[in-house]
Amino acid sequence: MKKLLAILSGVVLTGATTVYAGNPDRRGEAGAYELLMNGWARSSGFWTMNTASIRGLESERLNVAGLAKIRKTEVVAAYTLWLQGSGVGVTHAGIAQGFKETNTIALSIQALNLGTIERTTTQSPEGGLGTYRPTFLNIGISYAKVFSNSIYGGATVRLINQSLGNLNAFGFAIDAGLQYVTGPKDNIHFGVSLRNVGTPMKFRGDALATSVQVVSSNTYQLTAENKSNKFELPTQLNIGAAYDFWMGKKKEVEPKVFKQDYRITALANFASNAFGYDHYGVGLEFGWREILMLRAAYRFETGQFKKETRLNVYTGLAAGMSVDIPFKKDGSGPRLGIDYSFRATQTFMGTHAMGLRFNL
Repeated sequence: MKKLLAILSGVVLTGATTVYAGNPDRRGEAGAYELLMNGWARSSGFWTMNTASIRGLESERLNVAGLAKIRKTEVVAAYTLWLQGSGVGVTHAGIAQGFKETNTIALSIQALNLGTIERTTTQSPEGGLGTYRPTFLNIGISYAKVFSNSIYGGATVRLINQSLGNLNAFGFAIDAGLQYVTGPKDNIHFGVSLRNVGTPMKFRGDALATSVQVVSSNTYQLTAENKSNKFELPTQLNIGAAYDFWMGKKKEVEPKVFKQDYRITALANFASNAFGYDHYGVGLEFGWREILMLRAAYRFETGQFKKETRLNVYTGLAAGMSVDIPFKKDGSGPRLGIDYSFRATQTFMGTHAMGLRFNL
């Protein structure tokens, strides 16, 4: 156990050094930015800033350590209208299973729907050559473990595939994260996660081949293959903290174990992007018996308040709600959850996400 915890800590700390050592002049030079697109409907209501307190299958996208809090089975599916009006959709789905009391494994899939695009060439810029559908897909396999009553850790290996007609790019990335819980009611949370550390990617395929006519004593055709440049993955380091304020009458649910009806969680998060501006922000969530939850968050980015320096279509505001319906009156047993989130934009009509979850 200690050896695995040391490995996870080493991965996070080594990656943190890499992120902070990034060259500011390389902003915008990475690819595979779908790895930073969060389509999960619950955590996106926090603007993906609940590094310290996130739990369940959605943890695989932000801090996989939160996956360790699943003790049985969780199945989640979500769909996002990304920048509504752009025609882009994001689908997330996955299943997580706990075993041997302290271990959890999960399989998750993210797919982008970019619609149908008309095929054009330099010789036929007007089109008429048919259509194609880009494919952006990544599959993650995650493992998380409870190391003690206070420490959780985990890692994800993610396979990345991008396809544009006759062009394809493949790669893989590793995510790692840790969470620490303390306080008299386990209400103080700290978290750190490192995302998207992996191999550079490069497009290959028949679309890079060009037919060249060679004129000499005999005219003939040669096929020349153009080479594409490699691109890095959008590595990101997250550091967060959260505090739960419990209110209401105490109820003893087990010997010396008490619950209260109302919870307000305050959180703060800092995200360092190796290929972009850093993000930082705060959020609040109100919960009633863990059945109804309302949340809101605001994410800041360098230069976002000045029109001439603003580079992000998002204004920074996000909000959402969740309803978890227990199948038993005492709140135990299976639960059915419905999630919704909204992220405000300057143009388009915002980004909307809807999710459905089932917990055993």
